[in-house]
Formats: sequence, C-alpha cells, structure tokens
Amino acid sequence: MIRILVTGASGSTGRPLVERLRAAPVTVRTATRTGLSGPGEHVSFDWMDPETHDAALEEVDRIYLLGPGLVAEVDAIVIPFVRRALDRGVRRFVMLSASAVPEGTPGLGAVHAFLRRHAPEWAVLQPSWFMQNFIDPRHHHARGLLDGQLVTATADGRVGFVDARDIADVAAHALLDAEPHDTAHVITGPEALGYDDVAARLSRALGRTIEHRAVEPQTLVRHLVDHEIPEPYAELLAGLDRDIRKGEHAQTTDTVMRITGHAPRSFDAFVREYASRWSSPRVAKTNDS
Repeated sequence: MIRILVTGASGSTGRPLVERLRAAPVTVRTATRTGLSGPGEHVSFDWMDPETHDAALEEVDRIYLLGPGLVAEVDAIVIPFVRRALDRGVRRFVMLSASAVPEGTPGLGAVHAFLRRHAPEWAVLQPSWFMQNFIDPRHHHARGLLDGQLVTATADGRVGFVDARDIADVAAHALLDAEPHDTAHVITGPEALGYDDVAARLSRALGRTIEHRAVEPQTLVRHLVDHEIPEPYAELLAGLDRDIRKGEHAQTTDTVMRITGHAPRSFDAFVREYASRWSSPRVAKTNDS
C-alpha cells in the first residue's frame, strides 16, 4: 500500500488534506511537532531537527511538503530533506508554495526548481492568499478584524482569495492520481477582490462596520511592527501588498474545477460559514489571547 507522509499536518491545508487521504486506500503518516490523533501513523517531526527526519521518511512513497514558516532561507532546510527522501526511494513530492513565489527565486522558488530537476514525480501548488487568514488568530488580518479594521498597503489592488480546503483538494489529487501532475498549479478562488470589497462583504455579513484602512507600505511596516510582527517579516508583507497594488495577483484560474471537478468556494460562502468567529469580537479576543 502507498504510504504518504504529510508534513504540516496540523495546518490550514494539512488538516483537510489528511481527512481526504484517510478516505483513500493509502497509509497516511502525519508529521507534526506535537502529534495528532486519529487513524494512520503519526511521527514527531521538526524541520529544524534533522534527527527527526529519518523516522518520518521510513518506507514512504509520496510526500506533501509544507516547509517551515518565517525562515528566510527555507531552501537550505527543505532541499537537504528532499535529497534524503530521494535517497530513500520517495518518488512523488507535492509542495505548497505560493503564487507570489516564482520558480527559481530564493526560498521556496529554489525548492520548486530543485523538484523539477530531480524529483521523479512532482507538483508545486501556488495558491493565492488564503481566506483562512481572516480567521487564523496568528494572522494580522484576523487580529485586525477584532478591532473592525483591515490595514493594508494594497490600495485598490485585487486578490483571488482561495479557501485552504480547495488547496487541500488539489493536493489530494496531486498525491493520489495514478499519473503524476509534473507541473505547477496556480490556485485561486472564483473571483478577485480588493480589500474594500472584503471589508464591505464582512460588514454586511456581520452587521457591524469593518473598515479597510489603505496606507503606504512603510506605514504598514510600522503598523505591523507595533503589533509584534518582526520587522523583516513586516517588510516582506508590505512588499507583497505592494505587488498586489501593482495588479500582480489579480488573476483567477480554473485549477480547482479542472483538477477536482468542483467549483472553488466563494468568499461570500466562506464568510457565511465562519461568521460566528467574528460576531463577538471581545469574546474572540479573550479566547485567542
């Protein structure tokens, strides 16, 4: 039976991906720092601790790669792991990257190029911005919504926000399909929205005013640093907003429909489903603190 290792199995894409894989005739091995419950195999895994890597790779055929977060030179960590996996006979790799990371650029872009050159079977997922950013208490947008405000440097730029569950659906196909995909998949939702649109739709759904405060990139950096985001990461986020402002991430694709056979979830449907997360901001702030 095929054994699939899922790194980042407790994350926004990892959890729904594990659910989908568990319904297939494969063995699922989840890899997290803290461990998961449920059927399948579970291993303790830490990207920064190579001593945990060999046990995770034992008798594995395919891997879902979710690299470590907030690491500047992620390729220096992930590529040696991929080399080790190749030496152990792993054939198929499906990696989560981002639409903002072209192949060959530093970090995940370098891993993308390495997989294309060296992996027998591969796929790189390049999703747009996650809808889940608006409910993840670690994300600055979710924290901003507690105060009724989205602060960006995007001006009127637009984004094809995508539900992480749709990304997981594409990942499941890339891991399970008989024929390898051997390509990069740019994954978006069904429409490109500006943050003014996002604020207006949230306001209507929640019955309270959500404001989009448009600022300049350096003002955004200061705002994020004031809210305890490390300055290098704040600079990165401001740079991404600058690209959105220039219209570089306004595209939508048919990837979800083409690969999975179902339409991508809309932002309005996402808001209706999770409205209770934002309905009592003071309570939510207390619970998340």
